[in-house]
Amino acid sequence: MVLKMLGAAVNTLLPSKYYVHACLSVLVIVAVHAFAQGRRTNRERDMHARVVLVTGGFTSLGLTLLQNLAERGAHIIALAPKPIDSPEIEILISLLRSSTNNEQVYAEECDLTSPASIRSFCTRFLTGKETRIDAIVFAHEYPLIGSAPAFEDPVALRRRRQEASLATFLILTLLLPVLLVAPVERDIRIINVVNPFYAAAAITYSHSQVPPATSSLFQQEGWRSLQTIILTRHLQRVLDALPSGGPPPETDGNTVHVVSDKVQKSNIVAVSVCPGISRADTIAPLFNADGFRRRTIHGLMLYLLLQPLLRILTKSPTSAVQSVLHALFLPTPFKRIAQSPSTGTQTSGSDTVQEVLKAGALYRECAVVHVRIPTLESASSSNDDKDPKDTTDTTMLDDRELGGVHLGQRVWETLEAGLKEWEKQPVPSEKRGTDNEDASVDTPSN
Repeated sequence: MVLKMLGAAVNTLLPSKYYVHACLSVLVIVAVHAFAQGRRTNRERDMHARVVLVTGGFTSLGLTLLQNLAERGAHIIALAPKPIDSPEIEILISLLRSSTNNEQVYAEECDLTSPASIRSFCTRFLTGKETRIDAIVFAHEYPLIGSAPAFEDPVALRRRRQEASLATFLILTLLLPVLLVAPVERDIRIINVVNPFYAAAAITYSHSQVPPATSSLFQQEGWRSLQTIILTRHLQRVLDALPSGGPPPETDGNTVHVVSDKVQKSNIVAVSVCPGISRADTIAPLFNADGFRRRTIHGLMLYLLLQPLLRILTKSPTSAVQSVLHALFLPTPFKRIAQSPSTGTQTSGSDTVQEVLKAGALYRECAVVHVRIPTLESASSSNDDKDPKDTTDTTMLDDRELGGVHLGQRVWETLEAGLKEWEKQPVPSEKRGTDNEDASVDTPSN
């Protein structure tokens, strides 16, 4: 009786002559959804005893990344923007530990909008008993900053974008010395996670001309993403230019001197990763429905109404994190391996070529993406921006990737100048007294 009633209801709602159309529609939806979710990494890696420092670990993408790393036994240090005795941080850390059976998950207080807080964390880390780092994942620059239509002050949004980029640069310069003195056989990775709008600014990118506050949201976000991509590529050039066991570079200088004409590959690999367009970190902020900033009723209602479409066309956090995991799991070419003639060649008895992580590259959908960025020589403002005292032209080979070495050097110098100005700014009253030198949750001890 029940089956007859169910059959009658189905025939009423969907007559038999539409069965083929319904099946084709379902197949199309499934195919579009599978395509929108992107590739999944086919790599695995044992992360036990490997220390991974993660910024932006308490965003949707960051929490998914923390869970995946904790499940593989990684020793995780997640930088928290809030005091770590706050209920939110304590609950999330406890849940990660219990759900993954990994007690090596820790939180450290570090406000990425405050240079004093960043220096405080780095000082605590560098003066601690354990200073090992196997990977740094800068995930705080991935979430979209701004909304459409804009509800925040454009100047405040520009300041937030600049602070996010400067926080990455400051942490890099402070922690780079401890990475350079690590054993040469250690596999160290620096991963910058960027938003997917870099293509919107690739053609017109200029390191010296920040898009005006009145420009489109996607152009401003694309400019920020490209700046991080160019910085990452130039950082790899700096690392490869250093002699084995050499001293760390001077961050205040304008040139990087190479002792030999032969490029020496570093065991530290820096890459940029774009997870694509995700619902939680890209679309929700776009509609003012993310919950981390001011949430509007209209934006939240629109976000909820579009959920069926968004779940088909945009990525979930699990799908978005795949490219980040791919960059963490791929084998990297060490200095000694890079000099071996067998690197990148076919394995014995097999036609399979082993994929290795390409240093300085941009990864998206678990593959290298080539972005055409005008080199500094072809830019209209190259002659005006050129420093006559700059000797980089003769001390570092120009691979012309992602804008070339000259553009990379200018981006580095621009961030250095911006960092100096950022640290000169007075500390806002609401941030005073929040930089606790002893702030940590279960400080790791090995």
